[in-house]
Amino acid sequence: MENYLPILRSCPFFSGMEDGEILSVLKCVGGRVLPVARGAYVLRAGDSTEEMGLVLSGSVLIIQEDLWGRRNIMSRCSAGDFFAEPYAATPGTTLSISAVADGEGEILLLNVRRLLTTCPSACDHHGKLIRNMVGVLARKMLAFNDKITHMSKRTTREKLLSYLSGEALKNGGSSFDIPYDRQQLADYLCVDRAAMSAELSKLRREGVIRSEKQHFEILTPMA
Repeated sequence: MENYLPILRSCPFFSGMEDGEILSVLKCVGGRVLPVARGAYVLRAGDSTEEMGLVLSGSVLIIQEDLWGRRNIMSRCSAGDFFAEPYAATPGTTLSISAVADGEGEILLLNVRRLLTTCPSACDHHGKLIRNMVGVLARKMLAFNDKITHMSKRTTREKLLSYLSGEALKNGGSSFDIPYDRQQLADYLCVDRAAMSAELSKLRREGVIRSEKQHFEILTPMA
């Protein structure tokens, strides 16, 4: 586990903890590393889990799929991000989401039941870990609220503008990169890709935005 300390130090879940504390925690919660390939399911809807995941390398898409294969991207987890915490904290709960690797990488799986019960070693940093987890969950709720805000707009154009405006505010400037390719962005906003591409073209022609792949620049405010 020592090889993963650089990424673990930067993870909010281990904020304020020394290397020795992090390694001790990983032992307490039964940490194990899972290599994944692109498209591999780390967790699948319909199953249950007692483990939450931490992305060590690569990225993971949190998705919902219906029986016809239509996909709704809930969020994207990059290195240092967690996923499936609420499900792991309530053993036996059926997963309504799937976690799918968006490229080759490694996932650290942690047993939440061990985290939420008294540590057999009575380690001093156990309480710190739980406080950090509350902060992680709070940030997840804020991100989910952002998605609801974008999806509540009536048209594809309004959803796009809401999302791009939010990303500009988040990045502190009018020029920024987004974490999704075109299909993933359409899945995230729950819109048709062709319709979304048409709206992006209109926004470029109108001089509202400039874009290339995953890079966007907002050129002028909307009237």
